[in-house]
Amino acid sequence: MDAESIAVLVTGAERRLLEPEVRRDPSALEDLLHESFREIGRSGRMWTRDELIDVMTGPDAVDVQSAVVTGERVELVAPDLALLTYTLDADGMRSRRSSLWRIGDGRPRMLFHQGTPLGPHVG
Repeated sequence: MDAESIAVLVTGAERRLLEPEVRRDPSALEDLLHESFREIGRSGRMWTRDELIDVMTGPDAVDVQSAVVTGERVELVAPDLALLTYTLDADGMRSRRSSLWRIGDGRPRMLFHQGTPLGPHVG
């Protein structure tokens, strides 16, 4: 698979994770998140795959009301590993995001994700 095809797969998968119906579906999340997935959230908390799925699909889950992704950049760090970076404006907050995706059997699965807050979006 070439770099351009991988970039399309990875950016599409990342955008799926922002969709409310995917965020509420445990099996969709399990499909997109690698078994060894870890996340460092905006608060600095470290999340495991199971913890994140429980929170995202639980009764207190909060949907992203508006999400605008800009500045996407995909870099291959190994033949089966892609780093995606971008800026996310969601619900009045702006953050820089980075995700590490493993490509296997023609599909991407997220290994790692981090969000760093930039403060409220102005203008």
